[in-house]
Amino acid sequence: MSFFVAVSYHCHLYPHPENDEERADVLDSLRTRIQDLNNVGLTYITMMQVLQKASESAYTWVVQVKKMKAIYHILNLCSFDVTNKCLIAEVWCPINDLANLRGALEEGSVSEKGLTAKIEIDLAPKSTDTPPTLLRTNKFTSGFQSIVEAYGVGDYREVSPAPYTIITFPFLFAVMFGDLGHGMVMSLFALWMVLTEKNQKKKRSSNEIWATFFNGRYIILTMGLFSIYTGLIYNDCFSKSLNIFGSGWIVNTNTNSLLTLDPNISGVFSGPYPFGIDPIWNMAVNRLSFLNSYKMKMSVVIGVIHMSFGVVLSVFNHLHFRQKFNVYLLFLPELLFLLCLFGYLVFMIFYKWLAFGARDSSQAPSILIHFINMFVMQGKDITPLYPGQTGLQIFLVVVAMLSVPVLLLGKPVYLYWLYRGGKGLRRRKVSENIAVSQFDFADVLLHQAIHTIEYCLGCISNTASYLRLWALSLAHAQLSEVLWAMVMRLGLRITTRVGIVFLVPVFALFAVLTVSILLVMEGLSAFLHALRLHWVEFQNKFYHGAGVKFVPFDFSLLPSVFEQDGLL
Repeated sequence: MSFFVAVSYHCHLYPHPENDEERADVLDSLRTRIQDLNNVGLTYITMMQVLQKASESAYTWVVQVKKMKAIYHILNLCSFDVTNKCLIAEVWCPINDLANLRGALEEGSVSEKGLTAKIEIDLAPKSTDTPPTLLRTNKFTSGFQSIVEAYGVGDYREVSPAPYTIITFPFLFAVMFGDLGHGMVMSLFALWMVLTEKNQKKKRSSNEIWATFFNGRYIILTMGLFSIYTGLIYNDCFSKSLNIFGSGWIVNTNTNSLLTLDPNISGVFSGPYPFGIDPIWNMAVNRLSFLNSYKMKMSVVIGVIHMSFGVVLSVFNHLHFRQKFNVYLLFLPELLFLLCLFGYLVFMIFYKWLAFGARDSSQAPSILIHFINMFVMQGKDITPLYPGQTGLQIFLVVVAMLSVPVLLLGKPVYLYWLYRGGKGLRRRKVSENIAVSQFDFADVLLHQAIHTIEYCLGCISNTASYLRLWALSLAHAQLSEVLWAMVMRLGLRITTRVGIVFLVPVFALFAVLTVSILLVMEGLSAFLHALRLHWVEFQNKFYHGAGVKFVPFDFSLLPSVFEQDGLL
């Protein structure tokens, strides 16, 4: 069987010149086309050279274009005065920067041709709008200010927690992360970032994780230094203790592998360790029970002091905003409620430490049971902690309970009294900065009821929340001990020559696990818990964080401000 395929063939016919003149014309046209093709090649090379040279200045041109767009965007926000043919801008400016503002405007008013534009600066009368908040920072304090502003920007002239956070934040972190070795590693890493910060800024790394660590280099440095301090207090360095001053215990550790420390046995305890925890506790069987009691009480003491300090800071807000009635109707009942209950708990902890020694420690009553009986008005059959304890506890509970209705009804009733007082109380309204023209008693009462319930219940939950200092500290110590026992101890037990060679990868594994688990993961966990203790337990006692941040016109802020508006 045969198959046939149809094939079409297209042929282009070119006319052949018939004489010499036509052939000469064809040659001339071909030479012209060849010359044009050569010119095109040279043009492409020239174009690449021009673009290569222009690319060297492209970044500068982009920066100039962005600056011009930003300037025109700001000018478009100004209002145009048709009569005087000028632009009028109403802006917020810090008083300390008025001289710099005048100098900048005078410098910018002179054009390249020597023409001078007339510029006038008038201070506007007192505005009813709340000014934005400006807190000046440097490269050290900016990180701590960012921690505060992540919760909220403070109101204008409101007390800022940032100066106190510089101390309290790394300290609370270190309480949970207390280890001399880990603190030294963290401090050295942060110190390297601080010493090389100029070179790191020039590199402009696009790695977000690295940028986060680098921007918080001073926070990491302070956290590492505080961790070294608390590590010395705990006498913990990579789960091992340091015997610097000599132990205060005289025991024979060779006769019994299970060592239980009991100071009641005569002749075994000569005195306390000069600084921190005695290193012999690292070998004792009852070490965990001892540290549990110590760190749990320490967490309660630190928590009550931290919260009380936050309540005290609210006084400065009340006085600055000329609301003295809040000192008597908010601050005093809040402070009395906190101190009469949980401040008394701290008192019992210190009293038990001072009143009972090692000899009579077994007869010391339980603080927790006494604290519970304080609320139920019982405990007559229980051994008192000190003489007159029952009467004092009843008095403190009564004071704490009486502060609740004052906190609930004091401010609403006082404002209602001012509202119904008429013209006779106008001076008081002005002097105490109270706006009661549109007073709604139900609204104020509801708001105050929410605040009272939140504060009273919050004192209980917040105090319990500080127990995370105890929990995370023990967890960090136990993880460090487990890592040492499962990795380094196995490598150190091999005494042969092969074991010495094997020790190198064992130490490398120990270092990797220490950095990845104990430094990064545990450090991030302690950081987040310290952040929560500042936001929830500390700052909510005095800090509203409902203000607007002052963002001046600055070319360095263009990527973060103008790109959001789609201008760049």
